Amino acid sequence: MCLVSKSAKINTVKTMIFSFRNNVTLIGGGPCSRELLAEARSIAPSLIAADGGAGQALALGHAPQKVIGDFDSLDDETRGKLPEEAFHQVTEQDSTDFEKVLRSVEAPLMIGVGFLGGRLDHELACLNALVSQAKGPCILLGETDLCFHLPGRIALDLPAGSRISLFPMAEVVVTGRGVVYPVDGLRMQPWGKIGTSNEVGSEGHVELEMDKSGMIVILPRAELAAAVAALT
Repeated sequence: MCLVSKSAKINTVKTMIFSFRNNVTLIGGGPCSRELLAEARSIAPSLIAADGGAGQALALGHAPQKVIGDFDSLDDETRGKLPEEAFHQVTEQDSTDFEKVLRSVEAPLMIGVGFLGGRLDHELACLNALVSQAKGPCILLGETDLCFHLPGRIALDLPAGSRISLFPMAEVVVTGRGVVYPVDGLRMQPWGKIGTSNEVGSEGHVELEMDKSGMIVILPRAELAAAVAALT
């Protein structure tokens, strides 16, 4: 169920906030298979499209409940297949469509597909938005990997030896245990020390805590259920 809970002023644009009681899948215009979208919706059944992601959703057999963006990537054919009340246009050009969606949607958990695996600049913009815009947990799911922003503390149960990567988007200090290559007490920066290609230790239990927001956690796609369990 979606509730329009309030409105907020962003620059000169009035943006509605859509609140969902269940988890929400977000779809963008990047690479997304039918299987990937179905996997996301099995956990997050409500569907919101970011601008041109609406066309991709329809092509994959799914109709989004809402379409949010500046609509510069939305064609007339797609628009004609959905009711007019599904469209929410945010015309300012100072943010990406993914940012517009994150600002406009509140849900217990969001899973984004069609945001990874395409243009590198788009991917980087999405990672930036995860850190700067998400009001709640949001997982970006790709064909190979998934990632999410870790603003504070998390405990993950993962297979021993599984890959886990930490990529800082700001300068953060890590407290943690349960990985093969120790990270406890490390100060990480995107221009300095990073933590990619680490491994889960033999106990299969990882605990991480950051002194402030700014850390992106990257896991194999197969660990989606573990990520959801840890974030909800």
